[in-house]
Amino acid sequence: MPESKETSKNTQRCGYVSVIGIPNAGKSTLVNTLVGSKVSIVSRKVQTTRSRILGIALHANAQIILIDTPGIFKAKKTLEKAMVNAALSSFEEADFIIHIIDSKAKNPVENNRALQKTLKDRNAQNVILVLNKIDKMEKTKLLALTQELNDAFSYKATFMISALNGKGVEDLAAYLSGNLPEGVWMYDQDQITDMPMRLMAAEITREKIYDLIHQEIPYSVFVKTESWENFDNGSVKISQVIYVQKESQKGILLGKGGAKIKAIGRAAREELEGILGTRTHLKTYVRVQENWTECAENYEMFGLHLPV
Repeated sequence: MPESKETSKNTQRCGYVSVIGIPNAGKSTLVNTLVGSKVSIVSRKVQTTRSRILGIALHANAQIILIDTPGIFKAKKTLEKAMVNAALSSFEEADFIIHIIDSKAKNPVENNRALQKTLKDRNAQNVILVLNKIDKMEKTKLLALTQELNDAFSYKATFMISALNGKGVEDLAAYLSGNLPEGVWMYDQDQITDMPMRLMAAEITREKIYDLIHQEIPYSVFVKTESWENFDNGSVKISQVIYVQKESQKGILLGKGGAKIKAIGRAAREELEGILGTRTHLKTYVRVQENWTECAENYEMFGLHLPV
């Protein structure tokens, strides 16, 4: 007997959606908007996302498991290669791939040709084109851009959105929730990420470093949560170490009289208190470790692997 329309409507769906793009296309902002809460750090600095972060969004009867990947670019350094490999490996497990493009960026078609070729070479299926920042584009230019990108690669569907203000994101979520495979949910209903809180806390501090010291600090800053104590009154004490590769970088992070590191710690603490819902004590220390990017243990914390 055919399944009734009502039964079909209530069928649970669950699946993985990989969000890819070149650096600063808006991947993390889109993931955070779909989830409805911050799970991935956002910065003006490109290549901020290092690991494959799982964000868990609910829409209708579907659990959408989002993989926020590092930006795909021509990697040279060890850390960069590990980041790109992590992004490319997400293709294999994804039920859908979102290729997000900053429609306002300079030469968006040319800058995404290499990524489109990678999608073709890997025979990627169910790829959705998402044009971001459409609120800053003229409609005629946006339609021409859409046509040119679809001529270059066979996308399953195309959506035009503003990840920052949420415009068009509901339509994208509805498409995903209606087309993911039928199946039971893999995570609890109230879970929004699989990232351990220790790592989340470290990522928040790294985001504040980029926010407050945008130009002076390179990508090779690394934050590690060394200890986490829960007290009977509900408060939390967190101790973190910020690793840099040069003494000069340590001086920049500390600032005159320790002003910069205090500002970074204060901003991170305030955001953590909002997430944890409790008073938070945050201690941050800066250390120089020249070769931290060659340490396998550091990569494992982010779910990355040293490239062979």
